Amino acid sequence: MPASWASICRSYGGHQICIVSIERSAKNYWEYKAAISVDGVKQPIAIYNCRDRLKLQDKKFVQFSSNDPGYLICSFFKNY
Repeated sequence: MPASWASICRSYGGHQICIVSIERSAKNYWEYKAAISVDGVKQPIAIYNCRDRLKLQDKKFVQFSSNDPGYLICSFFKNY
């Protein structure tokens, strides 16, 4: 894997969170479609709504919980 494809990893809430891939929505600039891994375990792709602090996963909207990786994703992109 080329270095340009390296994941962004941070320690967050006692876990190692890595953003494997991320895309910003063209229509809603505050939404990001991201694949992450938590402690080396890849999570399903989810859409993170940074404006309303919601995560769309498995066709359900869920409010960010405390120490949710969504806060980390949104902290990188403060355009919401």
